[in-house]
Amino acid sequence: MSATDILNITLMQGFAGLSLFSVLLLMGLGLAVIFGQMGVINMAHGEFMTIGAYTVYVFSKWAESMGAVATNMFLPIAIVAAFGIAFVFGWIVEWLLIRHLYRRQLDTLLATWGLSLAMQQMFRSTFGPKEVSPTLPDWLMGSWSPAPGLDIPINGLFVMCLAIVLTAGVLAAMYRSRWGLRVRATVNNRTMANAAGIDTKRTDRLTFAIGCGMAGVAGAAFTTIGSTGPTSGSLYIVDSFLVVTFGGAASLLGTVASAFGIAQTQSISEFFLTGSSARVITLLTVVLILMARPQGLFASKVRRV
Repeated sequence: MSATDILNITLMQGFAGLSLFSVLLLMGLGLAVIFGQMGVINMAHGEFMTIGAYTVYVFSKWAESMGAVATNMFLPIAIVAAFGIAFVFGWIVEWLLIRHLYRRQLDTLLATWGLSLAMQQMFRSTFGPKEVSPTLPDWLMGSWSPAPGLDIPINGLFVMCLAIVLTAGVLAAMYRSRWGLRVRATVNNRTMANAAGIDTKRTDRLTFAIGCGMAGVAGAAFTTIGSTGPTSGSLYIVDSFLVVTFGGAASLLGTVASAFGIAQTQSISEFFLTGSSARVITLLTVVLILMARPQGLFASKVRRV
């Protein structure tokens, strides 16, 4: 094997890490809002991702029945719909369940874990137990070859661009919008935020729903690079919490940095070792760093009530 082949393989493995980074980042952003900003341990976050994935699948079947033009145009609409459906479902869940459990993290963990099991059964009853894949547009198929022997999948590039756009949007919303100001005020001091006229209960509900909507977008992106089943979202929930904890629970920039570090470490390790060994090395690395820096890569603020 020549040096050029080794370089190309390394670059493609690194890009595979970027694809994993994009999915973890999209999932982690939603959790950073829900867990980091609100202190809610949402074990059903992966199922909101599955809602987004199944939304794209349903839209693809509808587009298939409408013809080639619809098949090539449905994906952007499906991604917006994935956010909207997950947002509405998250709003309802917060109103029915989560609003009664604030400041009781163990209770939110148990309640949302039960919710995740119920949602998985709902997916099985609706779509069946087998994994499904949408019919992707022609412009998302194939690969880009910037150099001989180096092939980068276009769907992976699309997922990465989507992650960048959503990350920029979340950062802008958190630090430049009225909603972001209300969230940060509520996190810093709920009593003073109420005294200043902020409806903290509505802010909580909107924040939880937005975090769930982000998970829906993550699912929409995921289904372009992999198949979807009733338990697909649960496979990413541990990694997503790891990303948020490692980066710093209330730090969006920390979420970006930790998602990149974890994805690249795991992807590069898998090239030299087995998948399970690479995962063990990644987890050990994260644990050792957290032992030295328990607050995560970026110091996070503690919510006061």
